[in-house]
Amino acid sequence: MAEDLKLLKQGAEAKLYTCNYLGKPTLIKERFKKNYRHPDLDETLTKERIKNEARSILRCILADVRTPALYLVDFERRRIYMQHFEHCITVKDYIINIVKKEKNSEKSLNFIAKVVAEAVRKMHDNNIIHGDLTTSNMLLIEKTPTKARGDAKWTNQDNLELIMIDFGLSYIETSAEDKGVDLYVLERALISTHNDYPKLFEQFLDFYKGFSKNNIKEILSKFDEVRARGRKRTMVG
Repeated sequence: MAEDLKLLKQGAEAKLYTCNYLGKPTLIKERFKKNYRHPDLDETLTKERIKNEARSILRCILADVRTPALYLVDFERRRIYMQHFEHCITVKDYIINIVKKEKNSEKSLNFIAKVVAEAVRKMHDNNIIHGDLTTSNMLLIEKTPTKARGDAKWTNQDNLELIMIDFGLSYIETSAEDKGVDLYVLERALISTHNDYPKLFEQFLDFYKGFSKNNIKEILSKFDEVRARGRKRTMVG
């Protein structure tokens, strides 16, 4: 059983707790009730969100995309129990705090672009729409744990592995437009959070095209349409 829950973070949709569950470091995502919604509607929507999140995680595992392991789905308490990575760094913090200190950042940026593109491409090939592709929702862990401390832990790229997290807005969809929107969300996230590296998204897109298996032209065409609509909205205000 889970015990000694510690609040890690509270967002707009859920609270995140850490604990031990069956002897394993565990993250519990608990969606809270929305009192402004009718109770029946709120329960239905919440259950659907939880189902989508769990389904996406399981499909990622089948698609060879690393995610937290899923331990338990508890609809009654609106909770998902999943693997907690105690020693990790978000891709956001890796870029801001590790890459920034390097004399030659190109190698590290190329590494990030490649591993993120490979993961997103695998998800899209398996019709998984993440819905919130930001560098805060991607983790790096060591493949083989070392005793290195601080920044030194993250300098050996051959020993780093990408973990995709937070599938709270995810769903399964074959539509090329939905995949194009996913790409657009990532582009906007990179522009707003990592504007010191304006070519990062183009690097990602080059790798994304290279990992293509099917319908890449349609996805990119839809992405261009979504991007054009987004720019028009920005100009109009």
